[in-house]
Amino acid sequence: MTTLLLGAVLSLLAGVSLGLLGGGGSILTVPILVYVLGMSARGAIATSLVVVGVTSAMGTLFHARARRVEWRVGLLFGGAGMLGAAMGGRVGKFVPPALLLVAFAAMVLATALAMLRKRSAPAAAPTQPAVQRLLAVLRNGFGVGLLTGLVGAGGGFMVVPALALFGGLPMPSAVATSLLVITLNCASGVFSATLGGAPVDWALAGGMSVASVVGSLVGARLGRGLSPEALRKGFACFIVALGAFILVRELATLLHGPSLRAVALAGSLTQP
Repeated sequence: MTTLLLGAVLSLLAGVSLGLLGGGGSILTVPILVYVLGMSARGAIATSLVVVGVTSAMGTLFHARARRVEWRVGLLFGGAGMLGAAMGGRVGKFVPPALLLVAFAAMVLATALAMLRKRSAPAAAPTQPAVQRLLAVLRNGFGVGLLTGLVGAGGGFMVVPALALFGGLPMPSAVATSLLVITLNCASGVFSATLGGAPVDWALAGGMSVASVVGSLVGARLGRGLSPEALRKGFACFIVALGAFILVRELATLLHGPSLRAVALAGSLTQP
């Protein structure tokens, strides 16, 4: 019960950041599960996919009511992403936990750099034949899905520009449609990860999902009147520190783990 309550409170705060910034809050879920609640890396990634997927689904419904979701492009991009997420979920079964978290840290740092860059509408993609544009949508969708299934975060910072550039969507529609894509990717990633034996704490995931959705609504209200640019830069600086912490910690585990096992093995061999 204590674990569920702590997870819900922290997810509420992550949801508030999501509502304030319009993105990025989901990357807090894996560190909460691993470093605060003590979950294994694979279990944390699978559980994170549930939380991110539910939160994104609620956001999709909100934008759908306002007719901002482009279903055809979203389903094409998301369909390719589901294949990538399924592969990422299966590949994660064979990757050492510390290496999974190193990949997650790299994604966190990439997100921070994307957030620190001055936001502007993506430049229009050169005019291309319809077949080339379709292949670009499918290729990028698969790549984003692979990342989602592997490290347990939605990859929205990559989905939005890809939808704008290759899907030809205006920014409001790209943002709305990205939530549909993330929902599909997360669903596929969870299914693949659980088939591969990744443990999911469904009660914890449910409580955290509800808290994250509520937090995003609270954050959206709190964000009115505040400077989006200042909020975005402040959050980016915070996740730079978070990514660096995870990277240093897990690289130390990767580098020292084999040497410690070798020392232990040598000691056992020298004993009579």
